[in-house]
Amino acid sequence: MSPLKLLYRLLVSLVLLVTVAGCAGGKRLESTGEYFDDVAITAKVRASILENSQLSLRQINVETFKGIVQLSGFVDSSEIAARATEVVRTIKGVKKVNNSLVVK
Repeated sequence: MSPLKLLYRLLVSLVLLVTVAGCAGGKRLESTGEYFDDVAITAKVRASILENSQLSLRQINVETFKGIVQLSGFVDSSEIAARATEVVRTIKGVKKVNNSLVVK
């Protein structure tokens, strides 16, 4: 095999390796697929909050990381905070709900 072909194969292998490793996740980093899954979950959570007449998206902030949904913000009552958790738990893909909502 010529040295030029060997160098070409080595470069192609290196590019493929870097590309695959760049998509991998870890404990603190999401993979590309996990990121898109979390974006979809966040959108579903926000839509569910909008559909519920008791809840207000102006009061509730939503963040998702690896399927774990974090709710934060200030709400008017503990019943609203509990209802928000119930609504989020019903959404497909949600692994856990961290409710950090504070009653004003």
